[in-house]
Amino acid sequence: MTTSEFSDALAPLLAEHAEIEGKLADPAIHADAGRARSLGRRYAELGRVAQAAAAHSTVLGEIEAAGELLEISEGEEADQMREEIERLDGELAAATERLRDVLLPRDPDDSRDVILEIKAGEGGDESALFAGDLLRMYTRYAERRGWQTQVLSTTETGLGGIKDVALSVRTKGDVAPEDGAWASLKYEGGVHRVQRVPVTESAGRIHTSAAGVLVLPEVDDPGELEIDPNDLRIDVYRSSGPGGQSVNTTDSAVRITHEPTGIVVSMQDEKSQLQNREAAMRVLRARLLADRQAKLEAEAADARHSQVRTVDRSERIRTYNFPENRIADHRTGFKAYNLDAVLDGDLGPVIASAVEKDEAARLAAAGEQ
Repeated sequence: MTTSEFSDALAPLLAEHAEIEGKLADPAIHADAGRARSLGRRYAELGRVAQAAAAHSTVLGEIEAAGELLEISEGEEADQMREEIERLDGELAAATERLRDVLLPRDPDDSRDVILEIKAGEGGDESALFAGDLLRMYTRYAERRGWQTQVLSTTETGLGGIKDVALSVRTKGDVAPEDGAWASLKYEGGVHRVQRVPVTESAGRIHTSAAGVLVLPEVDDPGELEIDPNDLRIDVYRSSGPGGQSVNTTDSAVRITHEPTGIVVSMQDEKSQLQNREAAMRVLRARLLADRQAKLEAEAADARHSQVRTVDRSERIRTYNFPENRIADHRTGFKAYNLDAVLDGDLGPVIASAVEKDEAARLAAAGEQ
């Protein structure tokens, strides 16, 4: 990318950065928390571009100044200036690479929070127990990243496993895109397979079961995704625990059906109908956003999201082998023998392998253009 091409690409982004900075200085904007968060997320994203552009411009200015001094220098002083220009040329190469990286098209949802859903699959009670292990893994990973988690809904099984769970994962404050919850967790969607001896197996035989993970970017500004109230069918009922045992004597559980798409969300964990309704609407918005994006991606020639992630929820992405203490990611080829640590939240290297493969694909695509 030439200097002229850099300038053409930077101009509208820097103008937008200045415009959002002005908006965020207006106290009225912060009266709408969702709108303020959405603007703050975009401002943080553009801030990376502004910083890289400033660093690039600074080095160019220093090279120009050093060149002017070289023209009037002689002898040892001239040699020193040539060495300085050589050093600055190295800095310019690094600054140019950084600017090129931040200008590469990336997933615009990267800095979003997520709603992560885990569902037990084949394997009965063992699958439900493994779903519980995955919930713990993601919760511990979020803790290591300094993120906030909240269980929005869960259906437990008799042995302490989990039939299904919806987990909210949120960052604290405005973050750069690469530090967003979606930027890391979007690679987790798919089928997770486990190989181990179930607690219910008396003969010590290794069983294979699986759990499914669905990751959705969360809509933090309701105005971003308009939902017609007339499209919603809302039912209320009494919540119940495992085996149908009543845990509530009032109609606090909520089921919301979005009739145009057929998407159904049920919530019963909170004690009040209002709280369950708010939680259900959060999940519904996330699912509708994912549904809209999937349709856009299907119509586009190039996928807008990760080159590693797939929208096919049946894709087996990872195997957790307990006898060998091994974890293997089938998309990236990553393999390690620290499964116990990974399940305790040390998921960073596994996710990094997906991020690296995704970035390599984006760089390769950019180089072909």
